[in-house]
Amino acid sequence: MVAKKGGSKGMGAAEDAEEELARTPLQAIILADSFTTKFRPITLERPKVLLPLVNAPMIDYTLAWLESAGVEEVFVFCCAHSKQVIDYLDKSNWFGQPNFSVTTIESHNAISAGDALRLIYEQHVIRGDFILVSGDTVSNMSLSQALKEHKERRRKDSNAVMTMVIKQSKASPVTRQSRLGTEELFMVIDPETKQLLYYEDRGDNLKGYLSLDKALLTDNTSISLQNDKQDCYIDICSPEVLSLFTDNFDYQHLRRDFVKGLLVDDIMGYKIYTHEIHSSYAARIDNYRSYHTISKDIIQRWTYPLVPDVQFFGNSATKLERQGMYRAPDIKQSRSSKIGPFTVIGSGTSIGNNTEISNSVVGECCSIGSNVTIEGCYIWHNVTIEDGCKLKHSIVCDGVTMKSGAALEPGVVLSFKVVIGRNFLVPAYSKVSLHQQPIRQDSDEELEYADNSSGITESPSVSGTLDLLNEEERTELPDSQAYEVGDGGVGFIWLVSEAGQEEEWRHSVAPIPVDKLVAIMQISNDEADLPNEDGAFLPPSGELGPDSITNDSNEDAEDIRDDSVIFEREVEATFQRAVEEDVTDDHVILEVNSLRLSYNMASADCAGALFSSVMKLALDAPHDSPNELYKNVVSTVRKWKKLLKYYLPSIDEEIEVILKFEEMCLESAREYSPLFVQILHHLYDQDIIQEEAILDWASEKEGAEESDKVFVKQSEKFIQWLKEASEEEDED
Repeated sequence: MVAKKGGSKGMGAAEDAEEELARTPLQAIILADSFTTKFRPITLERPKVLLPLVNAPMIDYTLAWLESAGVEEVFVFCCAHSKQVIDYLDKSNWFGQPNFSVTTIESHNAISAGDALRLIYEQHVIRGDFILVSGDTVSNMSLSQALKEHKERRRKDSNAVMTMVIKQSKASPVTRQSRLGTEELFMVIDPETKQLLYYEDRGDNLKGYLSLDKALLTDNTSISLQNDKQDCYIDICSPEVLSLFTDNFDYQHLRRDFVKGLLVDDIMGYKIYTHEIHSSYAARIDNYRSYHTISKDIIQRWTYPLVPDVQFFGNSATKLERQGMYRAPDIKQSRSSKIGPFTVIGSGTSIGNNTEISNSVVGECCSIGSNVTIEGCYIWHNVTIEDGCKLKHSIVCDGVTMKSGAALEPGVVLSFKVVIGRNFLVPAYSKVSLHQQPIRQDSDEELEYADNSSGITESPSVSGTLDLLNEEERTELPDSQAYEVGDGGVGFIWLVSEAGQEEEWRHSVAPIPVDKLVAIMQISNDEADLPNEDGAFLPPSGELGPDSITNDSNEDAEDIRDDSVIFEREVEATFQRAVEEDVTDDHVILEVNSLRLSYNMASADCAGALFSSVMKLALDAPHDSPNELYKNVVSTVRKWKKLLKYYLPSIDEEIEVILKFEEMCLESAREYSPLFVQILHHLYDQDIIQEEAILDWASEKEGAEESDKVFVKQSEKFIQWLKEASEEEDED
């Protein structure tokens, strides 16, 4: 009886402890220091987390998401530029919010994420499971399901210390980079438990193949090797993570050291799991390309409710108009100026006569003159752009002045308060700053999820930034021309080493140049012809081709269908980016050709996928009647005619386009059904579809079921007219 009573008491204590743990507020740690070389020279003067992202600082997006996700206590760790971060938060509305506490933790000695987490552990502020992110994270995901899975695993296995959030994002088959500019990521995951077993980005795998430990195969009944996932850098951690960093001082980076260290540690047995999101958004800004990509995603509302027309702390709401255009109510815009789609214009900005702005973000209180062209740019606050300037795919920071006639080639970054002189052309991928270029660069070993691709060997303290750079650390410029930026200009052009040029165009906001893509494809083709160590020929990525796997014929057919669907989606995404960023036809052709090779598709598949993409674009354009929809088709086909014709070398491909059009009219785009004949006639008039293809298509349908001859019957008069015209030509 006594033992029974004691057992009951013990169980009650356990339940009380569990209830007490459940009452613990959900906590988060934000690593706010992001002084990375990939953002130099901008971050010499300001921490990356305070840089504008569609007119609100990056850290505001992170805080707004954490608040909406139910986090109650946030600890913001600051080191480099800590005063700026703390001052900003002090002046913001984040402090003093009900049920949402924001506390800053300051350090001047930490140089890595490991140092930061060790210091937080010493302060004993984390009382349970917590969310770990950097201050440049943008997300709208709900944490409830991921937290539930994490807690359930913890109850069953105390060694389950971390859950990483991932999502699907296949890297480009040409550049092997994700759309965020990060390297292709390889992960091995247990398909049943979702445990992470292997983690490697392509930066560590330059040989083109992976080397997996045999124990992965012997210790696990099944594994899934994946290279189509994106690491969202959102981690749900148990308190043991902090103690692990304290016990292992060689843990500096969260991925390179901590994650990989746990994956190979057989003694302690700690485990990391994954949680994949599908409909939610999550991404981190690691370089200029990810800054550009996430900005476009925000404008296109993938991050809702964190969008320009919904106000949250730190931003000024703008009005959403047609075609993804946002304008603040108090801007001054000339009647002759043109604002294109997917463009944001901030409060207090003025725009002069005959100025054209497209696919760009313009901040607050900017003055833009007349006859200015701005395409694919990010203009921050209080910028002055005088008459006749031309800007393309560039970043212009606060307080910059561009004098009349100045121009920026793609990939340029103008740092704070730079002045570009009259009629001066800033070369592509240049960085211009008021400060001379330091000889030694700060390492990426600082407070964020850094990668190991910078090639920088020194690791000075983060506090050794701009204000502590001495004369010995500054570049001795060879002559005055190295830093002059035109008549009346003020600023230094930072030189890029030959080794760093590839990283510049890979990580730029500008589209990758066509000649670079051609060179990459040529290298890939050369590597494909090289045998591996066993003398066997493999593709550059080391993947097994279809012929190397023997499956049941039904499984093969299913794989082919899956590949066709994925291929079509990839082509559609490529085409959509081309539309948004005004990419040339040649650039699109290179991308589609690379996809074609990657998925082993034919020219007819490319033709059908591109035609479907073009027609969806016309369908998405505003229209109130079938007549307006037809006009959309006419204008869209006219613009992309060259691209469509490229993939129609023969009658077979043209027939494939007609069949694809039929499929769309019956399934995904039924609004086209009553316009089938008109559009087919227009394609004929534009020499996209020849009469032979139309007649062959009609002939093939003669033996089909009646349900499959709907559009042939609609086209009877047109087909008869084509037959008569063909007979007359034969008689002549």
